[in-house]
Amino acid sequence: MKKLILLVFVLFCSCHSNKKEETNLKPKLHSQQILPPQPYFLDIKGNDVKLEEPVFGDWLFSHKEKGQSFEQFVRTKHIVSTIEENIVYLKPIGNFNSLQLKQIELVRQYLQIFFQLETKVLENVSNDIIPNHARRIGDVGQEQFLAGYILTDVLKEESPNKRIALMAVTEKDLYPKPEWNYVFGLASYRDKIAVSSMYRMQKEADFNLSLERLLKICSHEIGHMFGLRHCIEANCVMNGTNSMSETDSHSIRLCSLCQRKLNSGFKYDNKKRLVELEKYFKENNLTEGFQLMQKDLKSIQ
Repeated sequence: MKKLILLVFVLFCSCHSNKKEETNLKPKLHSQQILPPQPYFLDIKGNDVKLEEPVFGDWLFSHKEKGQSFEQFVRTKHIVSTIEENIVYLKPIGNFNSLQLKQIELVRQYLQIFFQLETKVLENVSNDIIPNHARRIGDVGQEQFLAGYILTDVLKEESPNKRIALMAVTEKDLYPKPEWNYVFGLASYRDKIAVSSMYRMQKEADFNLSLERLLKICSHEIGHMFGLRHCIEANCVMNGTNSMSETDSHSIRLCSLCQRKLNSGFKYDNKKRLVELEKYFKENNLTEGFQLMQKDLKSIQ
């Protein structure tokens, strides 16, 4: 049962180290001087919410993670944007209804703000791209696609211009291997590709809740691609998770430490990012995110 839980939530927890050299991986730095954090990160640190002691069923109850300091992040190989690679891509696979298409566009807008990187949606492709040997019928009669096939046989063939990360989004349920029931998604950080399914994000959820889940999933996974490990310092979108309820309880906000890590490689304007996020959350009636950005903005004024 424990193995099933871990695999079901592989989209959040597949944090395998990347041993393959990448052209835009930051080299290991053994003697780089670590400068003190900018005032911005000190100002918003007061808004970080300490994680509660994990209980049975929580990610940290069964995973004794050590976390990742800023110094460890800087000295570890990770992807940073370059002139040659600085665009995040989403690739829809499936037959989406109008609300699902709207959510994909809203995810695109969000990721562009969240990472301060141009984000584009590639042309939608039909489910016909998935052959019969990579499909099956699930336990409640739903069609499922083999997640690994999408990574190795679909996404690896995609080489859009200036790609830094590529995530497929499907409306079909996913499974990782024949002996498992389902998976929310799967990622290869070495290859900078991932796939996520909207299918279970939308079950028993209204439009805003399912959108919020997608925003958390996509920003979390792409955050891993950029070197952010699971956060154990505060309630943060980079927290590991064992269940959908735990995901819902986690913040959509990056804590001050994770923001500092991300900003160290991309050098964006932190206040501009907050203002844009606040506007996004307000326009899309995502109350919690809006309030969190308001608090951070007040802290830096």
